[in-house]
Amino acid sequence: MPAGARLTRCLPHDEEVELTTKQKKEFVRPEDERLPIGATIGYGIQHVLTMYGGIIAPPLIIGQIAGLKPAEIGVLIAACLFMGGLATILQTVGIPFFGSQLPLVQGVSFAGVATMGAIVTSGGGLPSVFGSVIAASVIGLLIAPIFATIIRFFPPVVTGTVITTIGLSLLPVAAGWIYGPGANPADGALPENLLLAAITLVIVLVLSKIPVGAISRLAILLAIVLGTIIAVFLGKADFSKVGQGEIFALPQIFGFGMPTFEIAAIISMFIVILVTLTETTADILAVADIVGTKVDSKRIAAGLRADMLSSAVSPIFGTFTQSAFAQNVGLVAITGVKSRFVVTAGGGVLVILGLLPVLGRVVGAIPQPVLGGAGLVLFGSVAASGIRTLAKVEYKDNMNLVIVATSLAVGMLPIAKPDIYHAMPAWFVTIFHSGISSAAVTAILLNLLCNHLGSAKRKNAFVSAPTRSIPVAYLDAFEDGDSIIDGKIVDREGNEVAITRSDH
Repeated sequence: MPAGARLTRCLPHDEEVELTTKQKKEFVRPEDERLPIGATIGYGIQHVLTMYGGIIAPPLIIGQIAGLKPAEIGVLIAACLFMGGLATILQTVGIPFFGSQLPLVQGVSFAGVATMGAIVTSGGGLPSVFGSVIAASVIGLLIAPIFATIIRFFPPVVTGTVITTIGLSLLPVAAGWIYGPGANPADGALPENLLLAAITLVIVLVLSKIPVGAISRLAILLAIVLGTIIAVFLGKADFSKVGQGEIFALPQIFGFGMPTFEIAAIISMFIVILVTLTETTADILAVADIVGTKVDSKRIAAGLRADMLSSAVSPIFGTFTQSAFAQNVGLVAITGVKSRFVVTAGGGVLVILGLLPVLGRVVGAIPQPVLGGAGLVLFGSVAASGIRTLAKVEYKDNMNLVIVATSLAVGMLPIAKPDIYHAMPAWFVTIFHSGISSAAVTAILLNLLCNHLGSAKRKNAFVSAPTRSIPVAYLDAFEDGDSIIDGKIVDREGNEVAITRSDH
């Protein structure tokens, strides 16, 4: 803190100025802007196209791990689209205590894919996945207000590590897609599958370089379409079963069986919920900054409650946890369109798509090597996002390097050697068989131990002796609950405390 500086507390946004009734009527938040209906729908469709490849990937992965038929995967994808649309509408429109009223698109995220895959393969199947999602989401709903106030315990050193692990842990899925269904890993991937994956990857890279926003932002989706067309000419695509089934259908209630509740699966999924809460909180803060509006702990809690309520309801319709999509936060920044009602329109489009299972069957028939080529970029970009977050972490004179190194290493163990924990109890295997769960548990515990319980001050091989000190008098300005996060002073509610220079 500079010499002569003093602390002044920043008031929450609604306390900064007392508005008259007339002023309140004239005041419009940036996110409340209403655009013409045509522009609203057009921008809403753009949001859907931006996240479409991401929202269909989790049900594709889980469906294939569960051994579902193409028609069943189509139903799973349709359910994800339908529930993602409803969750988006709830998040953007908002009702009392639910919804941040910010332009955030909701959908099934990658955070839980590896964990849900582990639950499926451990013998519980989809019913156990649905049961764990319901139970863990209800717990998440209850702790959302508390989580909104303790977000300081989930700094970038934790979230960056977990997001990086998410991307790295999904890369074997892309490799499995390149092998194709029924392939023997010992024999290696077929040359034509490698060729098709490489072509798709090259198309992604080429389209990403085109200086046209509408094309570069849709590079993955367009590459999958073009790669599939090429696969048709190579005889590697089969769409003969697309017409088998209903074109329009309402979502099935517990269509994949009644949920079952297993303690180990619930604990494992609760770790995913903690990651989801962290991701959504980060997205709320990011989009608020982009839009130019203020958020406090109450608004964050409302957004998290919407996330958890949608996640708890999702298994009823045959889908999984809901989370804000970070790529759409980027789209808000790129386009400058801040209206939340644009995203509401996108949610409506998702609901309509979810009522057309024929579209799900079309997606389910996409050749796996094509998905593998696109998945390399898609999953790699998730890992890159985590690395970008880790780049913001301060590594000097603290234990953060140890936290990142240890957490990533523990998270990679079940990825490098999937059978490493087979001799352990079933509950342990369910939790730690997922690299994401392993990394999250390790990062959270080490961060608490090293950065919040005083251990960070202890000398070790990674921490040098203190090089400076501050007068004790400056500490008198701190109040109970104040803390320092990423170089900023925040109070117990998460509001930043301004540092002002005194004239004397």
